[in-house]
Amino acid sequence: MSGPLHGVKVIEIASIGPGPFAAMLLADLGADVIRIDRAGGAGNPLGEGAWNFMHRGRRSAAVNLKSGGGRELILRLSERADALIEGFRPGVMERLGLGPDDVLARNPKLVYGRMTGYGQDGPLSAVAGHDLNYLSIAGVLGAMGRTGEKPPIPLNLVADFGGGGMLLALGVVSAVLEARTSGQGQVVDAAMVEGSALLATMFHAMRAAGLWNDTPGTNLLDSGAPFYEVYATRDGKWMAVGALEPQFYAELLRRLELDADAFPQWDQPRWPEYKARFATVFATKTRDEWAALLEGAEACVTPVLGLTEAAEHPHNVAREAFVTVDGKVQPAPAPRFSRTPAAVSGPPSEPGADTDAVLADWGIDDVTALRDAGAVT
Repeated sequence: MSGPLHGVKVIEIASIGPGPFAAMLLADLGADVIRIDRAGGAGNPLGEGAWNFMHRGRRSAAVNLKSGGGRELILRLSERADALIEGFRPGVMERLGLGPDDVLARNPKLVYGRMTGYGQDGPLSAVAGHDLNYLSIAGVLGAMGRTGEKPPIPLNLVADFGGGGMLLALGVVSAVLEARTSGQGQVVDAAMVEGSALLATMFHAMRAAGLWNDTPGTNLLDSGAPFYEVYATRDGKWMAVGALEPQFYAELLRRLELDADAFPQWDQPRWPEYKARFATVFATKTRDEWAALLEGAEACVTPVLGLTEAAEHPHNVAREAFVTVDGKVQPAPAPRFSRTPAAVSGPPSEPGADTDAVLADWGIDDVTALRDAGAVT
């Protein structure tokens, strides 16, 4: 047995961004995930191909979803599955004859996971968008940034992967668990706007309590505070300071050789003055010199690392936070389980590379006929 989801079977209809991320999470946790890629055509280069680590741990079958035989194959696979996940715009799967009603008619216990930006209904549901658009509508992008500057682009971590793929995976696992009790499947409607908004719950609470205002860059956690900020070092690199609690702030001042009485932590009108002073001090040493002085201290200060450096950091090495799969370094599965550890079961496959083997393993014994009919390649 490997992973807490061992024995769970999932069909992933190929998509980009949050869809494959959700499927990766499920596969890392032990689910048997079959990826259904488009047959005979080049897909989006940002989503498909063995270069994409998010495709790890599952095999690919190339299926023509627009053919009657391909549609029937997906329905047959659905009879054997616990869940299906897809990331098309609303209505696309229905037009293919593979919407929830079609699939649940063949397997009433199946969980049908749907990943979109704006959700399955609403005024924007049919409109194109990407992570940045969903963040802006959710109110999250507008809450980020420094005073007087445009909002930053936080990669596509918040909507695509946090509010999108991760919540889709959680929704699917929750619904599969419920279906094993009730005997009934259901649709999981995961929208990145709503997921992003959910991630910002704490800030809504702080705003309601009068602890947060709508001017970015003036609050506790958005670069307003001098003790929650990023400072440049002498060599043009950076240190991250997160000394929120009083004891950590006191240790920070001690390590910076600053008089605690001269820098009372919660004198908010003076925060800009403090930031200027801290910036001057941090500019006197290199990043690695500051790291040697502060990283192990109770001051909540760490060096800002790049992707390559992170994999080489002693703490991450000791924890095996990164793994090498097929000669390529990438983040390890998370979280950790004491009895049923998650694992990367294999590197990503090229689209359609495993059609025959994976369909045979799922009990489909007429692959040759399906290929002759153009249903698979």
